[in-house]
Amino acid sequence: MDYMNAPGRNHLFVPGPVNIPEQVLRAMNRNNEDYRSPAIPAMTKVLLEDVKQIFKTTSGTTFLFPTTGTGAWESALTNTLSPGDRIVSFLIGQFSLLWIDQQQRLNFNVDVVESEWGQGANLEVLASKLAEDSAHTIKAICIVHNETATGVTNNLAAVRKILDDYRHPALLLVDGVSSICALDFRMDEWGIDVALTGSQKALSLPTGLGIVCASPKALEAAKTAKSVRVFFDWKDYLKFYNLGTYWPYTPSIQLLYGLRAALDLIFEEGLDNVIARHSRLATATRHAVEAWGLKNCTQKEEWYSDTVTAVVVPPYIDSAEIVRRGWKRYNLSLGLGLNKVAGKVFRIGHLGNLNELQLLGCLAGVEMILKDVGYPVKLGSGVAAASAYLQNNMPLIPSRI
Repeated sequence: MDYMNAPGRNHLFVPGPVNIPEQVLRAMNRNNEDYRSPAIPAMTKVLLEDVKQIFKTTSGTTFLFPTTGTGAWESALTNTLSPGDRIVSFLIGQFSLLWIDQQQRLNFNVDVVESEWGQGANLEVLASKLAEDSAHTIKAICIVHNETATGVTNNLAAVRKILDDYRHPALLLVDGVSSICALDFRMDEWGIDVALTGSQKALSLPTGLGIVCASPKALEAAKTAKSVRVFFDWKDYLKFYNLGTYWPYTPSIQLLYGLRAALDLIFEEGLDNVIARHSRLATATRHAVEAWGLKNCTQKEEWYSDTVTAVVVPPYIDSAEIVRRGWKRYNLSLGLGLNKVAGKVFRIGHLGNLNELQLLGCLAGVEMILKDVGYPVKLGSGVAAASAYLQNNMPLIPSRI
């Protein structure tokens, strides 16, 4: 069989879905319940408040949809905009491309600002468009915070500053699917109107929850937005929030318990510590890539992602073979190159509930794969570079009496 799993446990290092902690698996290992009983609304009420913390908002309103990030995208758009509305959207990789495709299919007037893959959003073009838009025809700015296809992170604070500099009222809609709970994200401080994430990324849950957070400005826009929405309609949710039952339709009970456990793990570690851990693991990975003599797909350090590293391979190597070899021979799952970078890059995901030793094991596996496909890597070079960095940058362990 060509697709038989290799022996041992699968080592999952794609940029989502990610490894699920044992505590979360145990929390979800339960039977179905009546979601109209007092227990589920009581838990939901607390979850809706607690999940605000991962967005760093006190004024936002949260929604938990049984969907993926794609559904959360649709919810953000259709609740705040009307068909024909002009939006500026940045194309920097596969996932921003898919969101733009959705925007166009929902009949918005999409003003696409495209950058070379490996670069961040072109904010100079944004500034130019806002400067010219004295009539405020632009109704929203849509941006992917962290583009996993290329390992590029955009500067959301800079986007907000440009909007403020031109005193432009456009909504700021942000895809935080692979950034929230892993990268610095400040919804209130950066004036983000709608932010969204998916459960299978840094929250370390199974796929199936699209989490949306809306600012008061976004909720006000929803009152006059004319896009058709049914399943993702915020109005239906808000009605049931006011009734105290919280769910307009059947929720995923098991995922709610999983979310409770996942948030507890994050809060126990401390969200800022979680973000620092992701930065540490990402920097170690980049040290390994440099030691291998390979290049990062991301073209400038200011855009480096702390959740995924896209590694460019030499022209004589098909990066898809690296991914195939890793899965078949070593039971190591790496990310494929997508669309314009297919065959040119492979991706190492380093997000979610992950520690230093797990990452070093992945890097050792990548070295063996590189050797297998004919790249002249010195075995141990990347692991040594990464472990040296980690050893010198480990957090202090609190003393115990």
